Amino acid sequence: MKQMPLSNLAGKRILLASHSPRRRELIAMLGLDFSIAEPIEVDESYPADMPADTVAEYISRKKAEAYAATLTADTILITADTIVLVDGEILGKPHSEASAKEMLRKLSGKSHKVITGVTLSTVDAIQSFSAVTTVNFDNLSDKEIEYYIENYHPFDKAGAYGIQEWIGAAGIKGIEGSYYNVMGLPVHQLYKFLSTIS
Repeated sequence: MKQMPLSNLAGKRILLASHSPRRRELIAMLGLDFSIAEPIEVDESYPADMPADTVAEYISRKKAEAYAATLTADTILITADTIVLVDGEILGKPHSEASAKEMLRKLSGKSHKVITGVTLSTVDAIQSFSAVTTVNFDNLSDKEIEYYIENYHPFDKAGAYGIQEWIGAAGIKGIEGSYYNVMGLPVHQLYKFLSTIS
């Protein structure tokens, strides 16, 4: 097998700090060897007056800072956070069936933005970026919303939905931007940033 194009990462230990199985799946698509960081509890709050489109990147940096003391000279740490933004409101993960229904009703028949902030950290440097995808939902009936929640239990997903699931096929008219970003990791941009690490 030929060597991966990212020869600059030879000898580096890539560490993904995420509980998300989707992020693990997505980074694996890049053909990189990586490990999962031991979980560290991170305060994901943010200033009330912070512009909504900067929140995901801000939280990804907070996550990176929580791991800073654990980095070694050969480590590249990847942290990320995803938010859903509709009508100026940030939707996080639903804490109940009722809140999942409320979120999906807010998204129904509208366009919203999915923003993922990513931070790459080494012992020498830290760099962050954000990716934005616009998602256009068709009108969703209460029956469709209830079917999705009962069968897919989207309680670990920002905005209470996963584009790769039934609702993505049945309810999303189209997107502008990265599909993978909506899943939780803008892998194209991540690949480009990883290629610049020396």
